Amino acid sequence: MKRIFFPGSFDPFTKGHEAIVHKALDLFDEVIIGIGVHSNKTSFFSLESRLNHIQSLFDHTRVRTISFQGLTVDACKKEECSHLLRGLRDSKDFQYERSIAHMNYDLRGIETVFLLTDLSLSAINSTIVREIYQNRGDISSFVTKDELLIKRT
Repeated sequence: MKRIFFPGSFDPFTKGHEAIVHKALDLFDEVIIGIGVHSNKTSFFSLESRLNHIQSLFDHTRVRTISFQGLTVDACKKEECSHLLRGLRDSKDFQYERSIAHMNYDLRGIETVFLLTDLSLSAINSTIVREIYQNRGDISSFVTKDELLIKRT
């Protein structure tokens, strides 16, 4: 079984992320979505809400969602994934992700698969979506199942 590991903070999980997972399912038997937990980073949406939200979007036989701490490549190995998955919106993403991919390969021999975001979704950025949400803007066109996200405080 070929598994791929899709790491990120997914704060929030966007339509762009969802599209990348669906593309990966055409190439791999299983996608493991790994929400990285970093002690020095404060998340806007709770880990539990992100896990529940993502799990509600996919068939559980081919997509699994976990949380992890530490190096992404170690979580990838632990989940018995052969590759890491990264979505690319533009050349800026590629420049950033390429360096990380080289380091991950040097550390644990894990190859990274890059999939292009659909052009219609390429402007979606989690940081911008959070900013819109924090300022009481409508994010429904950028995220899936908005009602599953944490209620506004």
